[in-house]
Amino acid sequence: MSKITIPLGPQHPALKEPENFMLVLEGEQISGATVNLGYNHRGMEKAAESRTYLQTMYLLERVCGICSHSHTTTYITNVEELAKAEIPQRALAIRTLIAELERVHSHLLWLGVAGYEMGFETLFMYTWRDREQVLDCLELLSGNRVHYSMNTIGGVRRDISIEQKAEVSRRIKFLEERTRYYIKIGTEEPTVAARTANVGMLPPAVALERGAVGPTARASGIARDVRKDEPYLIYDQLDFKLITHNTNDVFGRLVVRVLELVESYKMIHQILNNLPEGPIAVKVPMKIAPGEAVNRYEAPRGEDIHYLKSNGTDKPERVKVRAPTLANLQSVAYMLEGGWLADVPLVIAAIDPCMSCTDRASVWDPKKGKMALYGWEEMRKLGIEHYKKRGVNFSGL
Repeated sequence: MSKITIPLGPQHPALKEPENFMLVLEGEQISGATVNLGYNHRGMEKAAESRTYLQTMYLLERVCGICSHSHTTTYITNVEELAKAEIPQRALAIRTLIAELERVHSHLLWLGVAGYEMGFETLFMYTWRDREQVLDCLELLSGNRVHYSMNTIGGVRRDISIEQKAEVSRRIKFLEERTRYYIKIGTEEPTVAARTANVGMLPPAVALERGAVGPTARASGIARDVRKDEPYLIYDQLDFKLITHNTNDVFGRLVVRVLELVESYKMIHQILNNLPEGPIAVKVPMKIAPGEAVNRYEAPRGEDIHYLKSNGTDKPERVKVRAPTLANLQSVAYMLEGGWLADVPLVIAAIDPCMSCTDRASVWDPKKGKMALYGWEEMRKLGIEHYKKRGVNFSGL
């Protein structure tokens, strides 16, 4: 049978953001796959260098619309470490509460997307309806439904009242009931089993070799979770299980996320019932002494890593973000090979990808033997020249 190579993306109905997957097909079966990045570079790391530490926090919140609290918490933990600030326990508890509400939001959203990709649109409608409960909780506590802006350098912006605790607890109890229903669907519904079992296989050895993180790795039996391995915030004070599964497929990734919802609910109740008394923030100087810091965080999609370098001014010298999708994309090419073309959207969706979080651009200058740096004007000129070669002239804009 002859082979044919087809592109999936960067513009494709199955992709919510631009990325390119080159698929080698033998009939309907995939015999080879490559992942090509770089279609959605936003220059946020470079932009951070011209902003103060506080302004950079609000910029990095927009790295991702679903993991916004994850990125700001990892970033300000670096800032606070370099500033040698002691964050109040109440503030750390509130950050942990928002983190787990965000995980519930992300996993419910993913469950709906998975239902949509497998043709089970009723599941999509149910989960996205129930997701409004956790979005209402986030809005109640922070004033926002997507970019919560709950963090500030030195603590959190808002305290939690007794009435708010009661309302969040009530809504979480409702979601616990609904999640029991989703667990039943995930384990008993023939549609789910037929579309997810033995699809997108990722053996444990390959998951380790390719650096998979989060639910993608844990569904291959890899017991890794930053909340357990290197506890931050108040995770060392909470009782929760590290969820893994051993089927190594899309079904396993579904099971891990649904069971992680149950653990998140447990942690949310623990925090609400044992919220420490005291202040919610301390003052941190605007200028940070020279130094470097690296911190890890278990975002809903997996391990998030932030690097920060300070130089004694009120602006960071360097900010580096390694989002979890970048770690997991290396495994996608393997998961696609040997599968069927019809399963490609579901396999890609199973890592819960965020292309906007992922894409970075670096240019190596071989003549100078170092990285080339470009300002906005140089980037604009390069873009104009690139499109001129393709017959499009943007120089008049």
